[in-house]
Amino acid sequence: MLKEYTTPETAHADDDKNVFSILEERSQRAADDVIVEYKNSSGGWSGFTANEFKNKVISIAKGLISKGIKKGDSVSILGHTSWQWTALDIAVMSVGAVTVPIYETNSPAQISQILNDSNVKMIVVEDSSQREKVESVREEVPSLKEILQIDNGAVDQLIQFGQGTEDKEFYSRVSQAHGDDLATIVYTSGSTGVPKGIELTHRSFVFITYSGIRTLPDIALKPNRRLLLFLPLAHVFARYMQFFCIASETSVGLTSGIKTIIQDFQSFKPTFILAVPRVFEKVYNAASQKAGTGLSGRIFLKAAAFARETSKAQQNGEELSYAKKIQYKLYSKAVYSKIMEVFGGNVEYAVSGGAPLDNGISHFFNGIGLPLLEGYGMTETCAPASCNPADGYKIGTVGKPMEGVTVGVDEDGEICIKSKSNCAGYHNNPDITKQQIVDGWLHTGDLGDVDSDGFITLTGRKKDLIITAGGKNVSPSVLEKAVVSSPVIDQCTVVGDRRPFISAIITLDLKETNSWLKAQGAQNVSDLEEAVKNPIVAAEVQRAVDYANSFVSRAESIRKFEIVPDSWTEENGLMTPSMKIKRQPILKKYEDLIEHKIYVPLKKG
Repeated sequence: MLKEYTTPETAHADDDKNVFSILEERSQRAADDVIVEYKNSSGGWSGFTANEFKNKVISIAKGLISKGIKKGDSVSILGHTSWQWTALDIAVMSVGAVTVPIYETNSPAQISQILNDSNVKMIVVEDSSQREKVESVREEVPSLKEILQIDNGAVDQLIQFGQGTEDKEFYSRVSQAHGDDLATIVYTSGSTGVPKGIELTHRSFVFITYSGIRTLPDIALKPNRRLLLFLPLAHVFARYMQFFCIASETSVGLTSGIKTIIQDFQSFKPTFILAVPRVFEKVYNAASQKAGTGLSGRIFLKAAAFARETSKAQQNGEELSYAKKIQYKLYSKAVYSKIMEVFGGNVEYAVSGGAPLDNGISHFFNGIGLPLLEGYGMTETCAPASCNPADGYKIGTVGKPMEGVTVGVDEDGEICIKSKSNCAGYHNNPDITKQQIVDGWLHTGDLGDVDSDGFITLTGRKKDLIITAGGKNVSPSVLEKAVVSSPVIDQCTVVGDRRPFISAIITLDLKETNSWLKAQGAQNVSDLEEAVKNPIVAAEVQRAVDYANSFVSRAESIRKFEIVPDSWTEENGLMTPSMKIKRQPILKKYEDLIEHKIYVPLKKG
């Protein structure tokens, strides 16, 4: 490694503990703490204390034992984020079985592939629509013995089956599940090809859970900590966060209602939130559009600019003058407090991950009093490998390594990670395991650097790196994250490998475009076709492209772009379940556009 940085451990977690120990420790320490909350039928929040939830998990686990689930058997969960998902997950792993999560949006073919690759014996599905997908491929999966359905009483059925199993048998099974034993196989969402099964051990989860708490004590250990978790639990970061909450002083609210997320923020009142950058971009854009173009709009723009100025001063260690402190108080009352109320009014920190975050958005939220602590990790690292600290964070970086984690930069500029949380390997793929994990170093495929203080800066993906015909190396993520900060733009894919210049394909968000047009005093558009042809929208897209180009040299800038009247979704194969663009399928879909419109062929003769 050309560079290495390790954040030393201030304490040590038992490497041989089972994931169940995280819940049991909280129950022993604070049995009456409410640790898991969920939306009830009346729209309010109900919850389980640590002791109640532990007993629920044990009852489910005894049902699994009575059903014949043995150590090493695979059990799949296919459903939305809920307390049942969390309880089933811990129950499966507690008895030494292996949880195999599946995204709700996966197709029957993908489900079949995952079930067969991991040799699943039992699957618990959310509802009849998910059951139908599994039933349609059941004959292709000889290992599958049983399908249970959550909305048809799956949890109660397992508890009933477990009535004849004694606690001592449960704890005997717990004692047989060791740190190096496989806890879960998590299938990547497939942004770079066919999903691969990543093997994570009990040690991976236990180590990184307690490492995270020691790394972020302000978030985890103050009294009455609350996290609203709405990301799919099939994603390893969301799943990690449930353990982070259980192991700390936090109550986790579980909801799958992304459409009602603002109402949920306001009713649950979290103290910190976990989200992808798009959530923060949408909140900012909604606030801007609500302000409009009149006096309110001008005040908002000035307040936003002042927030960014304040954030940059804070990052440079500068004190605000007395006059600026008064100005800040005025803007806080008129603008900033209203935006903070969107998140429920009690939020102190936000953790952003999953995609690059535009610095302008980071500085805005930091300036209004909500630091967006960017972090970094992968499924292979059991979610987080680094995160910005609550005190001394650096905007534009993805923070420092978590306690006990080492980050290195090799000769190619690739970020590599050495940690007890690293995966055991790729399921049924020993060749890929040998390629990706060398001498204990996980090669991430991400390019970047580590400064002398341990802060990591990412510059792009090794495989996504674009090399123009002129030999210029361009990282598309820098441009893409800046372009999509516009309220009208949904997604952007940068093009230019072996081409004479950089270009982009851009899609629009119809709902946000109409909100923006209304705020500008312009007429709505009826569909994406009309939006693409609208000159006001085109001018806003050009502004966003110009903004992105301001971060790079001319040789790296977007010289040409095309707005297409399409939506990129997981259903049409152009997005992953974790909302990352699938670059190669997008380039394939727009091959003709790229070849004959963006890069017009030279005429012969």
